[in-house]
Amino acid sequence: MSSNSTTEEHVLVIPATLIESIGKLEGFDRNVDRFLQPILASDELSYRPRGAMELDPSFKQLIPYVVMQWTDPADGDVKWFQYTRGGGSGEKRLHAKRSIGVGGHISQEDAGGEEDPYTIGMRRELEEEVTIGAPYVDQREGLLYDPSNEVGRVHLGVVHRFILEQPLVTSNEPELAEGQFVSVKQLREEREHLETWSQLTLDALFPEQV
Repeated sequence: MSSNSTTEEHVLVIPATLIESIGKLEGFDRNVDRFLQPILASDELSYRPRGAMELDPSFKQLIPYVVMQWTDPADGDVKWFQYTRGGGSGEKRLHAKRSIGVGGHISQEDAGGEEDPYTIGMRRELEEEVTIGAPYVDQREGLLYDPSNEVGRVHLGVVHRFILEQPLVTSNEPELAEGQFVSVKQLREEREHLETWSQLTLDALFPEQV
């Protein structure tokens, strides 16, 4: 074992074959419990070196993906927290893309607590990346899987919608630059600048009215 491997982050992964045994999953799937409950209960979950997993689509890294929503009481306009991915220690392949999702990997260090590692990991990632200064309701909305690019094919996203009472969110890391609440209308107009997961989430939770 090399000296680097002893310090490399180990992240929670699921064999692709386990997902395939449950059903076909691509894009945004609202039937989150159909997949997530057997995944989290499976004895095939494991923690593996992140570097290797980023290149191995036979495993999917489980990622909480939190979108934060606030409705302006003055006009009923729904707004979402958006930021630009900076040049910090995050996913370099998404650098300079805009995003509406906050979250990250479930680490081996998240195991062993009183709560399940997924919940502990989601809370840790949120606390590292943002400060939420208002009460909110957490709604789990769906799963994200996008095999069309090298980032998407090794990650499985779990979309949570936090409905905030006030627009009080601040970024804690340079990786989350230019954080602000913007209208759904503006997000639609600038959709091509969003990372793919954000596009899929926007389309699913706020579809265009025909």
